[in-house]
Amino acid sequence: MAEKTINRARGRWKLFAVLAVCASPLVASYITYYVIKPSSRNNYGTLIDPRERPMPVMATRTLAGDPVTLQSLNGKWIMLKAGGSDCGQACQDQLFTMRQLRTMQGKEMDRVERVWLITDEQPLDTLLMRVNDGTRMLRAPAGTVDKWLPVEAGGKAEEHIYIIDPRGNLMMRFPKNPDPAKMKKDIGKLLKASAIG
Repeated sequence: MAEKTINRARGRWKLFAVLAVCASPLVASYITYYVIKPSSRNNYGTLIDPRERPMPVMATRTLAGDPVTLQSLNGKWIMLKAGGSDCGQACQDQLFTMRQLRTMQGKEMDRVERVWLITDEQPLDTLLMRVNDGTRMLRAPAGTVDKWLPVEAGGKAEEHIYIIDPRGNLMMRFPKNPDPAKMKKDIGKLLKASAIG
């Protein structure tokens, strides 16, 4: 009888030990997340909650005047910049960075579109258009664009490059004068993690 009780007690301890081993990763993850609170993030761009910034309905059109919407690009990752047609050095640097980032994605580059929302009606420089061939240049109402695109405190939308996911959600903003190597890493991670687009 005593031996039976001892065997039963040993069996219970073994069961508790197995349960403890199985539950320990879950407990450790909860402690790490809710108690230790990791402070480092592994993305360079600022994440945007798409529920707070849904894509507005905009009267966008091509340079030729044909109506086209950003929604028509759903299914692709979009690198987006906005600003007037008077494209100074900062604007040209952004367009160049977008072109280079797309090329650096290698075999994944066809999953990425480049879009410039031009927020005025002034004509574009022909050489600028030629150099940035492949960038979709769309006229868009400045007021709607400014309300939609979040900026850093005191900043302007034209200072940033944004990422829109294949479902049409605005989801990331890169800082002013960004580091292209860090941007490339972020975009590469997004493409690798996503089965769509």
